Amino acid sequence: MSHAFNPRFWLKSALAAGVAAVCDLSPARSAAASFDQWVMAFRPRALARGVSESTYARVMVGLKPDTSVYALQRDQPEFNELLWQYLNRRVSDWRIITGKERAKDCAALLARIEGDYGVDRFIMLALWGIESSYGDVITNPKYMRPVIPALAALAWGEPRRRKYWEQELLNSLVIVDRGWGSPTDMIGSWAGAMGHTQWMPEVWLNVGVDYDHDGRISPFGTPDDALAGTARFLVERGHFRRGETWGCEVRLPSGFKTRLADRTTWRTYAKWRDLGLTRVDGANFARPDDKVRLALPVAGGPAFLIGQNFSAVSAYNPAFSYTLAVVHLADRIAGGGAFVQPFPDSERLPTLAEVQEIQRRLTALGFNTDGSDGRAGRDTMIAVRAFQDKVGLQPADGYAGLKVLARLRQGA
Repeated sequence: MSHAFNPRFWLKSALAAGVAAVCDLSPARSAAASFDQWVMAFRPRALARGVSESTYARVMVGLKPDTSVYALQRDQPEFNELLWQYLNRRVSDWRIITGKERAKDCAALLARIEGDYGVDRFIMLALWGIESSYGDVITNPKYMRPVIPALAALAWGEPRRRKYWEQELLNSLVIVDRGWGSPTDMIGSWAGAMGHTQWMPEVWLNVGVDYDHDGRISPFGTPDDALAGTARFLVERGHFRRGETWGCEVRLPSGFKTRLADRTTWRTYAKWRDLGLTRVDGANFARPDDKVRLALPVAGGPAFLIGQNFSAVSAYNPAFSYTLAVVHLADRIAGGGAFVQPFPDSERLPTLAEVQEIQRRLTALGFNTDGSDGRAGRDTMIAVRAFQDKVGLQPADGYAGLKVLARLRQGA
């Protein structure tokens, strides 16, 4: 139920909080008083953004900050993944198989988005798959939580990037004020990313699209709004170009000067061809006049010519590994194969059945993988690392690959 704003209520609450802080100096009580005072002090910022007094009171008065986010931000398990491991986990057999199914199920929606925005349907599918496993985890309480208590905790008590957290909290309040979402509906990661393609509130507010014409913009529910808004993001903020590819894997000529692989040397495909570079599949460059640059992410590994649409995907997440995973998954969903040149000391991509076997065998040995669905998520990585530590398999990197499977079978 909505409550009208009452200045006397605010003053009374503030005084009560101050008295409580003096009379009871327990950490929990002091923290609660401090947060209540911060909520009152933050109110003018929200009203200045156009949030109504009734919305602010309804959402923020009595809110308990989700202080567990501090530990999540600080103590997330770290896994030192090599690039080939990162790619194998994200461009997994499960994501490829499921992506092909979604390509059929959502063909009409993807065709419409492709026509309206010019963003390749397989790029859209890959982003969807990597961000939320095609919508499978968006309301899973194991991974997601109410974002307003989380953002409020970060805006109040996290000095790093405080201005950023404050702005995202304000954005989330504007969303509620517009009636696009309710505090209980707005479920996401500890950092506030929500829905099928993991929008932060700022993206939801400023780039979202009511693509299903239901009168509100939402990254939840059917994927229409989420995928269309993400396509709009790639065009407006990433400058995605209709008709261009992201790039391709290439073969370098003998004696090629790898110093040309930098961030500033852009040439047309035709000029790279004149320098001896060719597609690994032997095909001609489809658009020889498009400009691209050479990327050699790992010495001795595959080489790539990457263009503007690779950069467009990077606008969604600037990590090179993330962008390469998205565009490679897009190619795999579209029917393409693995990279021709392997990464040094890498393993082939494990099949869905092999990952499931790893999970089943680990579970039987008492290492919790939270099921055997063939998706090597964080629980599986933690279980693998614990197994590696126990049996002395080095490096204990948490990677659920063929070496781990062979050791599990050996133990059996």
